[in-house]
Amino acid sequence: MANDTVILTTLNSAWAEPGSVVDVFLESFRIGEHTRELLDHLVIVSLDAAAHARCRQIHAHCLAVATEGVDFSGQKNFMTDGYLRMMWRRIDFLRLVLEKGFSFIFTDTDIVWFRSPLLRLYADGDFQIACDHFTGDPDDLRNIPNGGFTYVRANSETVEFYRYWYESRERHPGLHDQDVLNIIKGDPYLAQIGVRIRFLSTQFFGGLCEPSRNLSAVCTMHANCCVGLQRKIDDLKLMLHDWRRFMSLQDKDKHTVSWSAPHNCSLSKVVE
Repeated sequence: MANDTVILTTLNSAWAEPGSVVDVFLESFRIGEHTRELLDHLVIVSLDAAAHARCRQIHAHCLAVATEGVDFSGQKNFMTDGYLRMMWRRIDFLRLVLEKGFSFIFTDTDIVWFRSPLLRLYADGDFQIACDHFTGDPDDLRNIPNGGFTYVRANSETVEFYRYWYESRERHPGLHDQDVLNIIKGDPYLAQIGVRIRFLSTQFFGGLCEPSRNLSAVCTMHANCCVGLQRKIDDLKLMLHDWRRFMSLQDKDKHTVSWSAPHNCSLSKVVE
């Protein structure tokens, strides 16, 4: 974008199959309010050759990022070794983006976009992150963050924050990036480096863990608290269906629409 901000998502071949998550993800941009133009600023970061080949068929901006000796192509079940490697590879990659001077919105591919989130971001937050549970206070460290949606401003503070976050994996082996963030978010070192962390309201950035109840305000919805690829796809498609129904109604009737999801996903305490 004009302010050197880019939208990023990562993709492996399991989520790149025709009819899989990435197709639902891109479709949401096409049917959302003023979101189609954001596709011009979306870079799909492919983690394996098959995902990259599919990306080049369906999107204009694709970047292949390989990790020597690691196969990211298959479905990575939550908290398996392959899943953890993939999540930490993402954190390291995003640090490199910041070092190059680009701010970014990172979005998981199992998030559907209904409105541009740009006007719902805080003007004064270096690192802004969606939540599985939002307390109502964007500065409250008791918020439960979800790394599936983040806005990060490129500066020396966020570069150091991502470096510290990535290195913290060695102090907390066996945990994924989100759990480690939950541990370190109150670290005195983060206050020392001066990074401002703010949490995004689930009213605008909802998910299956804590859905936005207001379709007139929602920007994004995440298929979190849902384990299983096909369950995610089915419930993401339900959300697109609900959105189309909402948009087809006159303003006086829009309040009658609510989410059909979760239907295939159960509201598990396991977060993905």
